[in-house]
Amino acid sequence: MGVEVFLIGPDTAILAIRGELDISTAPVLHHRLAEQVAHGRRHLLLDVTEMPFMDSSGLSVIVRTVNEVRDVGGTMSLSGARPVVRRLLDLTGVGLTCPLYDSVDDARRALAGEPGDTAAAVRQDAATR
Repeated sequence: MGVEVFLIGPDTAILAIRGELDISTAPVLHHRLAEQVAHGRRHLLLDVTEMPFMDSSGLSVIVRTVNEVRDVGGTMSLSGARPVVRRLLDLTGVGLTCPLYDSVDDARRALAGEPGDTAAAVRQDAATR
């Protein structure tokens, strides 16, 4: 798994995940997320477009980081989840605490407070049910 970081503001970062997020790669993601929080980035967006699979250890990293950024007044959201990943996020209720967007552009508009398809954050893909 690879993680590429894009800074889009002094307190906002996009982390693009490439590859599977599982028990062997979850610590890498947690480290990269913790680095961003330590550097004052309170608003994090995980672009999971290129992440075909996630297990419970990856889910745990996401939930833990959502709580960590919330504790410092920040937010975390995800974009581009494939159906199998989206289903896991929906079934576990992660989408209730971590907005899920269809695309990075939708998420960036929402972070910036711009109008757009913000319903994408709460819309559930009927095909994944």
